[in-house]
Amino acid sequence: MRTWSKIAIAGMAAGFGMMIAAPVARAAEVTVMCSNAFKEVFLELVPQFERTTGNKISVTYDSTTNFQNQIKNGAKPDLVIATDEAIDTLIKQGKLAAGSRVDLARSRIGIAVRAGAPKPDIRTPEALKKSLLAAKSIANSKSGISGFHFLNVIERLGIADQVKPKIVEVESGPVGVFIVNGKAEMGLQQMSELLPVAGIEIVGPLPGDLQKITTFSAGLSATAKDLSAAKALVKFVSGEPAQPVIKKKGMEARW
Repeated sequence: MRTWSKIAIAGMAAGFGMMIAAPVARAAEVTVMCSNAFKEVFLELVPQFERTTGNKISVTYDSTTNFQNQIKNGAKPDLVIATDEAIDTLIKQGKLAAGSRVDLARSRIGIAVRAGAPKPDIRTPEALKKSLLAAKSIANSKSGISGFHFLNVIERLGIADQVKPKIVEVESGPVGVFIVNGKAEMGLQQMSELLPVAGIEIVGPLPGDLQKITTFSAGLSATAKDLSAAKALVKFVSGEPAQPVIKKKGMEARW
């Protein structure tokens, strides 16, 4: 009996030691570069994903253009959410995995003014032209897709020389803040970036063929630290349950 007890105790101790030494599964961390246009959607969806999976999401928000430059200079996020064109370019450059692009939502560019201010007429290209010429100052995103597009719009309308001196460049972030602070009379940006800014009113989207509808997509890095966790995040933000959030935040859902 004594011999058996010694053997049993030794076996139990060895088993306990193995349990202590066994690795404990850790939650994955996914690093994400997310476009400002998709920021409000992501801010609402990410906590839900983290609660459901136990994984941790580390996010940087900026413009698509700035992300491309950062990745070119060596940044290696696990996941990028940017314009579809940028995702395709990064895939061609080998920065993101081939075939990993998943379209998430579409976005329109809108114009806003300070809350309570008279709303300019932008219902037609001609009306927009007159309103832009009448405006004293116009906030425009320096590195955003909307900012580059606006320069094309005023060229097409034939008023670039008159309007460019009135442009207030916004280095990064929402142009709506410049409107609220009185630095600009009006401004334009993705509707999803204008919507959350308190103190402004959205006049409406750019009219007719002057509008640029941008698709925002996700792309995975081939060297993601935890590819399965990154894929699960993409599936979550592109799935049907996420579509009401996308619509609520001023974007057009896929479903």
